[in-house]
Formats: sequence, C-alpha cells, structure tokens
Amino acid sequence: MDIVLSVGDEYLFDKVYSAFTLIGLPYLPRDVFLRQFSSLMFIAAFGAYAIYMIFSTISFHLFFDKRQMNHPRFLKNQINQEIKMATDAIPLMALLTVPFFLLEIYGYSKLYDEVDEYGWGYLAGSVLLFLLFTDFGIYWLHRWLHLKSIYAMLHKPHHKWIVPTPYASIAFHPVDGWAQSLPYHVFVFIFPMHKVLYLSLFTFVQIWSILIHDGEYFTYDPVINSAAHHTVHHLYFNYNYGQYLTLWDRIGGSYRKPTDEIYNTELRSTKSVYMKQAKEVDNTISTLEDKPKLK
Repeated sequence: MDIVLSVGDEYLFDKVYSAFTLIGLPYLPRDVFLRQFSSLMFIAAFGAYAIYMIFSTISFHLFFDKRQMNHPRFLKNQINQEIKMATDAIPLMALLTVPFFLLEIYGYSKLYDEVDEYGWGYLAGSVLLFLLFTDFGIYWLHRWLHLKSIYAMLHKPHHKWIVPTPYASIAFHPVDGWAQSLPYHVFVFIFPMHKVLYLSLFTFVQIWSILIHDGEYFTYDPVINSAAHHTVHHLYFNYNYGQYLTLWDRIGGSYRKPTDEIYNTELRSTKSVYMKQAKEVDNTISTLEDKPKLK
C-alpha cells in the first residue's frame, strides 16, 4: 500500500494538505501518522466505491440475467437496497482495514519490492499460495458466520439477497465484510509477497466477489466456485462457503452441486423452478432462524 500512498501523495495529497494552510491549519508532512491515516482512509473508501460501482455496473449490464428479477424472492427495489447497504458499509470497512495498511507501510509485513529477492518461481508460486490460503480462511470464516448466534448479528443482512445481483457483492454488515477480508491482509504478514502482485490480487478478489454474484455461469468446472455455486449458497444458505474453489466445501462436507435448473439458461427462469426454489428457501430460513415457515 506504500506504492499507492506514494502516488497519492505525489498527485493529490500534497496539494490537498497544502490547501489546508490557507484556512489556518498546519501543513502535515508525508510521514505524520494523522496524514497517513487520513490519506489511507480516503484511498481505501474511494477505491472500494470505485471498484464496486464500476465493475458491478459492467457486470449487471453485460452478464446478469434480468429475468431473475422476476423471481418471487427478488425484492422490490432490491438493486437500490443492495447499493445502499454496500455504500453505507464501505466507510466502516475502510476504517477497520486501514490499520493493516499502516502496518504494511511501517514495515511489519513481508511485502517486498524486488522480484530478485525471492525469484520468479516463488513469485508465481505465491499466487497459488495466496489463493489457497485465503480460500481456506474465507471458507472457515464464512462457515463461522453461519452459526445461528453469529448469523443473526452479522451475516443475515447479506442473505437478504436470496437472488443477488452483482450489486450484492459487498452489500454486507460492515463487520461481516471486513471479517471476510481478513485472510487477504493476514497473508502478507505470514508469507512474503511482491507489492505489485499483492495489489493486483487484492483488486482481483474484489472483482471476483462481484463475478460470483452476477448469475452468469461461464464455467461448469466442479473445482472452481463459480456464480452457479454461489447462487446455491444464496438460495440454500448452508452450502458452498468457498470463495474461489470448491475444495474446502468438499473436504468440509458442505459442497452442493448446482443442478440443471440453475445451470440451464432457459430452465432456471421458468415459473415452476422459481416456485420450487422459493419453497425450499422458505423451509431453509425457518430452520436457520427458528421461525415458522413462510407462506
């Protein structure tokens, strides 16, 4: 994150903090903690807003099957609700994330600058290591969030979106969203990773979160946790907790293969499938939340 902060200082923040002196405030040098914290807070929040709105909008218009908006469990004004929940959550998620960025800047992480420090072989291997480590962490955090007591406090808002659109990708309770990002941040304090690669992967995982909510099933691969697998998670709650792979779900006994009624473009949009899914959803919710079955 020091790379992003340095660029921000050069092209934006030096000018902004200089302007503060015009209203009688002292100039804050680049190495002052308050300036670093404030600048990183802006970068984290603005970056999250930008990636979310740009890629969610692209995904919605290019990939999302608009017929899904006719599903009986698609909420009135759902897209507006998804965007509001996400944009309300981003500032607190950014605030909770900034301490990790500060620790990186102060040299406590294992991020490095030069490829030669570990070589090209490790650089390539660190991508696989990052994906496996973070997928493992997210799987267990996500599964923990589905414990009844925790679910009610934190994760339930995200499952308001039974038929999600790409805008649901970070429509979370802010602590829930932050908790599920922890493996990404923790990784670089355990394993060495090139700084540019880390920034690239950090951006990739945010885009991936949008893609698995877009309802477009580009792959039938049983290994990759695709949008189809994540659709199963939103419909039936207690399956497919993984982020990129189905590996940990298979090991943990929580894997559920998407059926033809989800994969098949025409079949999944029929009224009979909608009503069958709605009934199964209601039964699952009544079990999960100890409530009478919905009618």
